Amino acid sequence: MTVFTEIETLLYAISRIFLAPVMLLIAAALAYSLVMLGIFAVETWQRRKGSHPRALFAYARQGAAGGQPFMASDDLELWIMKRLEWLRIVSRTTPMLGLIATMIPMGPALLALGNNDGAAVGRNMVAAFSAVILALLAASICFFILTIRRRWLLQDLRELERQREREGQA
Repeated sequence: MTVFTEIETLLYAISRIFLAPVMLLIAAALAYSLVMLGIFAVETWQRRKGSHPRALFAYARQGAAGGQPFMASDDLELWIMKRLEWLRIVSRTTPMLGLIATMIPMGPALLALGNNDGAAVGRNMVAAFSAVILALLAASICFFILTIRRRWLLQDLRELERQREREGQA
């Protein structure tokens, strides 16, 4: 065996170690996205009815200090970013995890193809494509929710700023 063959074998062995954790992370991302989709559906329904408790307004009043009626807009923007952080992380990292979960089984699939083992090729390809499909589904759901929730929170922030302006002028 040459040195390069040993390095290739070592790299392949190391990459196979990461398949199970990546698959678990994809499953966790999918579960998270489905939970967030349910929460988003309830929030949408509440907003349409006009009964949605505005968390931004409550946070602004609760966090006010020094006799001011509200927190600074910069602090509220940071709160919005923090609230949307996990949606953003999942929507951006899950496709990469899907790519990793696709590429790891491709090596054994190609080896099986070279050995005319159609069953092994099929098993590896099913694992590869199932992982990427579920990862893209989770990322898409989170990105959709992130986009709309960001708009809602920024609209709430703008409404809060308008209230401040009216109170300041009155």
